[in-house]
Amino acid sequence: MSVAELLKKRISVRAFSDAPVTAEQVRDLLETARWSPSGGNLQPWKVIAVSGAEKLAVERLALEALLKNPKGEAGEHLIYPEALAEPYRSRRYKIGEDLYGLMGIPREDKVARMRALSRNYQFFGAPVGLFFVIDRAMGHGQWAHMGMFMQSLALAAEEQGLSTCMQEAWAMVRESLHRHLELPEHELLYCGMALGYADRSAVVNSLRSERAPVEEFAVLRGFE
Repeated sequence: MSVAELLKKRISVRAFSDAPVTAEQVRDLLETARWSPSGGNLQPWKVIAVSGAEKLAVERLALEALLKNPKGEAGEHLIYPEALAEPYRSRRYKIGEDLYGLMGIPREDKVARMRALSRNYQFFGAPVGLFFVIDRAMGHGQWAHMGMFMQSLALAAEEQGLSTCMQEAWAMVRESLHRHLELPEHELLYCGMALGYADRSAVVNSLRSERAPVEEFAVLRGFE
């Protein structure tokens, strides 16, 4: 597939099959992604991949941490700004309603919504979880480079028939994971990513988020 085809095909998969993903496959994806753009060639990314017993351990840790502290541990690096303005607020609301609508969960069923949300902390059934770590000294530019790296990884996975879901939800157990993964103090866990083979029969994987047209976000000047 071309890059354009991969970009249009990639979605956030929220139901995976139990087909395994090998360490060699993960290394191959990282080998490709390491060539992502990096200002000043800082390469500010660090990746921790978990599978098997270690994946189960972080899943248990997340459940225990959120039971103790439902407000989470995102700290100063929030997943979303506290007061989203338009059009961002409406976009976030709509994708949430579309997602729960596909799953047949009404807005008033808070328990079912929480149960669905908790699937984040099981990597949606994917056999591999990835955590992305950055040095706390890095600035906005380097966070952007981390995002480029993650995008490269996701597209490389798509090319190999694998699927992903980028998961900022893991920030909710950031401090607990920091201790569990024995990260040095100067490092910060940004987010996670589920990696595996999509369950094509799962209705939740039919969700395709809308995108604003080019005319809404771009200005072209000086062209004839």
